[in-house]
Amino acid sequence: MEQKFSKNSIDLQALREFCEREGEVVVYRKGDQMEREGDPARWFAFVTEGCFKYVTHGISDDKEHITWFSFAGEYVCDYPRSLYGRPAKSTIEAMMPSRVLRVNGEQLMQFFGHSIETMELRAVIGEHILCQFHERYLDLHRATARERYELLLQRCPGIVQHLPLNAISSFLCITPQMLSKIRKDITFACNESLS
Repeated sequence: MEQKFSKNSIDLQALREFCEREGEVVVYRKGDQMEREGDPARWFAFVTEGCFKYVTHGISDDKEHITWFSFAGEYVCDYPRSLYGRPAKSTIEAMMPSRVLRVNGEQLMQFFGHSIETMELRAVIGEHILCQFHERYLDLHRATARERYELLLQRCPGIVQHLPLNAISSFLCITPQMLSKIRKDITFACNESLS
């Protein structure tokens, strides 16, 4: 699945090389959990194949809410909790058969302590994650449901072929029925423009 992250792209080649050199190859089946909400977060991984969802549960209704995705070519972790073994705030679950290069938080902390460059990389990662989540937070307030769907399609054009609509609608904070209507409206608009 191809990703396009022009606005938030950072060079993490050194981190990927570290995962390739020091990490273990781990294969997850669909539904396998890499982290579980409430348990100590332990892992930092580079996704080589597949897709993961970040799930949290409602305070009063225990309903599942999808807050993020990590696709092939991206990193998957509960950062920075995985650095310190703090309780995970989300369950991270494979949405399809997936493969990662995985290191633990202690290995990552040692890597960051090697040089000024790796310490700077740690800061850049934190800033990058903060920017991603700030953009998502702003989009929830400033973008319509359709605009949020279109932004997601820009980020990952193949997402609708790989993920169920209920997962996408949860991420967008809309109902599956609303997502179906948005998709129908987009299809109708495209067909009209072709006529």
